[in-house]
Amino acid sequence: MGKKILVAEDSSVIQNITRKVLQFQNYEIISVKNGQQVLDKLAKGDYDAILLDINMPVMDGMECAQKIRGLDDDKKKNIPIVAITGNAKNYSMDDFKEVGINEYLPKPLNFDNLVNVVNKVTNN
Repeated sequence: MGKKILVAEDSSVIQNITRKVLQFQNYEIISVKNGQQVLDKLAKGDYDAILLDINMPVMDGMECAQKIRGLDDDKKKNIPIVAITGNAKNYSMDDFKEVGINEYLPKPLNFDNLVNVVNKVTNN
């Protein structure tokens, strides 16, 4: 298997399509439904990138990104984070950068963009 991507998305439909598209590109996909689960998964393993929905229950993507950037583990705190959001107009790229998000993809997802951005942040 290729690089490991952690996908945090509360929509099962988007999660499943994202999984299929990226698995086709030889990525290994681990999916969770909220930001707290992202932190739980990160505590137990390493990933090459995180796709982070901004609007999730329990802990949203902005808070989750801030917590990741605050981790003690250098490798984990510097993991590339790609925001996925249907409300991109509510945030500027500066807002994303402020919490440590590297790139963002607007919804509805363009799957060519998805693959390009994931390849870019994982140097694939």
